[in-house]
Amino acid sequence: MDELTREFLIESQEGLDRMERCLTELETRPDDAALLGDIFRSVHTIKGTTGFLGFKRLEKLAHAGENLLGLLRDGKLNADRSLISGLLHLLDGLRSILKLIETEACEGIGEDTELIAELEALQSPALQLVGKNAATVSKPKVQRPKRIKVHAPLVSEVPAPPPSAPEKPEIKPQTTVQEAEPPCAQTKPAANPAATAAESTLRVDIVLLNRMMNLVGELVLTRNQVLQATAADPNMTMLSRRLDMVTADLRESVMKARMQPVSNIFSKMPRIVRDLSQSLCRRVRLEVEGQDTELDKSLLEAIKDPLTHAVRNSLDHGIEPPEVRVAAGKGPEGILKLRALQEGSHVIIEVLDDGAGIDVEKVRFKAIERGVVTNERAAQMVERELLQLIFLPGFSTATAVTNVSGRGVGMDVVRTNVEKIGGKVEIDSHVGKGTTLRLRIPLTLAIIPALIVRSLGQSFAVPQGSLSELVHVPAEEAAKTIEWIEGAPLYRLRGNLLPLVFLSLLLQPGSEHSVEALQDSFIAVLDVDGRRFGLVVDGLADPEEIVVKPLSAVLKNIGLYSGATVLGNAELALILDPGAIAAKAGVTISAREEEVHSTADQECGAEKPVEYLLVEVAGRRAAVLLDDVLRIEQLPLSRVEYIGYRPVVNFEGQLMPVKDSGELLAAARDRQSSGNEAKIIVVVCREGNRHVGIAVSQVLDVAAGSELFEAGTQQRTEGVTLLKEHVTGVVGLASVPPLPASECATDEWSKLAEAMA
Repeated sequence: MDELTREFLIESQEGLDRMERCLTELETRPDDAALLGDIFRSVHTIKGTTGFLGFKRLEKLAHAGENLLGLLRDGKLNADRSLISGLLHLLDGLRSILKLIETEACEGIGEDTELIAELEALQSPALQLVGKNAATVSKPKVQRPKRIKVHAPLVSEVPAPPPSAPEKPEIKPQTTVQEAEPPCAQTKPAANPAATAAESTLRVDIVLLNRMMNLVGELVLTRNQVLQATAADPNMTMLSRRLDMVTADLRESVMKARMQPVSNIFSKMPRIVRDLSQSLCRRVRLEVEGQDTELDKSLLEAIKDPLTHAVRNSLDHGIEPPEVRVAAGKGPEGILKLRALQEGSHVIIEVLDDGAGIDVEKVRFKAIERGVVTNERAAQMVERELLQLIFLPGFSTATAVTNVSGRGVGMDVVRTNVEKIGGKVEIDSHVGKGTTLRLRIPLTLAIIPALIVRSLGQSFAVPQGSLSELVHVPAEEAAKTIEWIEGAPLYRLRGNLLPLVFLSLLLQPGSEHSVEALQDSFIAVLDVDGRRFGLVVDGLADPEEIVVKPLSAVLKNIGLYSGATVLGNAELALILDPGAIAAKAGVTISAREEEVHSTADQECGAEKPVEYLLVEVAGRRAAVLLDDVLRIEQLPLSRVEYIGYRPVVNFEGQLMPVKDSGELLAAARDRQSSGNEAKIIVVVCREGNRHVGIAVSQVLDVAAGSELFEAGTQQRTEGVTLLKEHVTGVVGLASVPPLPASECATDEWSKLAEAMA
């Protein structure tokens, strides 16, 4: 395919995407001249270019569509439902021909006679009106177009457009000749916005972006190795710090180049909602929020099908027919909302409807009927677990198979495709009120934060997106906290039983463990696919940003790993797949005591206890609200910079202030020796829309806190809680002031850069 044809295909597809968005909006705003203009230009551009390239079939179809759009734009036709449907059929026909040109380098041998006939039939009301008017008036005198002289270099005469041209003349910028030195008082002509936008953008092939991302990944691996190799050399500290900053900035820049707004896939949904609501006899209003939220292009393509299935499922199973909604006291028009937002290192995409919700008892009955679970097991399952059953392959609650649903493949596709890209699917539903499906997508797959664990003398990486918390189990406490029920190990975590999976048992099947033989161990509490379990490992290493490398077919067949990486010490490490581990170890969607207790507490009206992260700051106990904690980082002291006197850390490409109430940073500098760089522990928290770091001496535990009241009063004491029978102060994130204004921060960073240079 030559470059000209390739450019034509790209621009035509972009024009048709814009046309599709405008058509769905035109149905609600039929008199919007701007929408009509955009639609007409899209088809007109295709028709004009095809004649030059020789695509006769495409030109003929586009010409028929242009004739219809011309009548619509001139006000001779109304943008009713049948006309919009015809234009959507035109859109589909143009797309199919463009697809043939792209894949087979030809237009194919198909005929568009029926489609062109449909478009011409839609023109008939306007044509009949024109013929009727023409019969009652005399034939107008045809005048030759006047010729106007234009004083411009190499231009003599230009024909003027006819007085009643059906199209608006295209106004082109005039060519002007400026003096070499214009007077100061003379105003310069305004820049052409279209030309400026074209000059400031560049279309880059995705293959080149992928190559750039791979190179940045190699640079990140090299940076990790350099940081570890130079940690003991004070002469290299400044250079390694600068390498770290430049690498982080470069990585963020390349990632931003790959990012695209979710509006690219949201824009497809109005057409789907329109067509499906008509076929199902539903009345649906689509609302969209957060279209500017950006996601990696490869991930955006991966969630296109899951999002489509989710929308179709909401329309078919969720939103009721108008008469059913009215009988239930609702409005006849259902609401389907698409919402996107960024939350930390993930993008959350939600599909919400105000429909009938999911009847968990019906799900329970279908699960028993299809043999998914036994009667006894189904009776023990709580609502959250029953909702997870709808994601099983072949599971459906539909009473009949239609062309929309009933085969049990929709929600299975949603979960499978989202999990392939390292995401999660969550669902929440209330009978009679509606359902919310939540897709949690990582911002990128190439570089992710991970916890490095050790087992049987080898290193493994655990993606931090699946990590809930870490628990240290001393050897002397193992007998009290680890229980074995029918051969399955369970850990009593804050009064609830947590299924355990020993990583060493997965690596060496057949070996046996006894509580008495356990040494100091660590439990990584993982939450994946609605299943929560603890992965028992021998030891922990520092968290790292790892570069995900694909696995060979041999390692893929093992079913425990999602990729491989090279650590900062140049050691190879396999990346564990928490979902595959849970499946292989037999961790089911089991009823956990915490779920039972939570349900019982809700039925009794009891409030859920507030959980805190218990830390130590310079010898004092302190508490951080667990819901605010994102993760715990152990950072080299060189990662801490200063804006004035304020300590900050470059966290995921953004500045994060660090609260150092115990002067731990100064103490770390004092104990730092020439041969070994000191490290600090930072608890990364979310406060509103920003991130805040808290420097701590060590992390002690996670515990539920109790309210405290001043003696003799009913007033709750703010800022303190009762943790493990000790009065403990709660760290207030709002007390950390925001960083200086951007210009001040820029000055500080400029001074830092000059000092480093």
